[in-house]
This record gives sequence, structure tokens and C-alpha cells, in this order.
Amino acid sequence: MSEFSVPTEPCPNDDSHGGLGCAEVIAEVWTLLDGECTAETRQRLRQHLEACPGCFKHYGIEERIKTLIATKCTGDKAPEGLRERLRLEIRRTTIIRGVQ
Repeated sequence: MSEFSVPTEPCPNDDSHGGLGCAEVIAEVWTLLDGECTAETRQRLRQHLEACPGCFKHYGIEERIKTLIATKCTGDKAPEGLRERLRLEIRRTTIIRGVQ
């Protein structure tokens, strides 16, 4: 997963949208898109997205990327070399996040 930047459009009151700040919402966008968050988290994310134009814009971009990937990747398997590089990068990212 790529790192997300904070939206370019500032949120007028970052802490009041569903109890989540913009950085938290951006970090959870893919769990929402993939349907992997709890009902409570989904509600909080949607509440923030409805009130924050910057995060809503970011969500829309990620949603289009997900649709594009689904359209273009119709079951073809990635080459083994690419798969291994992705595995290594995921492990490296997990280790970096665990250290911070």
C-alpha cells in the first residue's frame, strides 16, 4: 500500500468529522474501499468524508484507481519476480511501521 499525503484542501475542523482526523481517514481509505472495516469504522469514515472535501476527493481518486485495476487486471497473474518484490516491500513497510 502506498503512503498517502494529507489532502491539499484543508479541513476547517479536522477533529470533528466522525471523531477521525484526515490522516486517519486517508490511512483507512483502502479498508473502506475493500469492505474490510467494521460497521462502526465505516460509519465514522463516511461521516468524515461527507464533511471534508479534501478527504472526499482523495477517496474518489482511490476509488477510481481500484476500479481501473479491477478492469485491467482480469485474472492475469503477476510475474513471479514482481510478486517476490512486492512481498519484500510489504515486509519492509511492516517492519518500518512497527519500529516507529
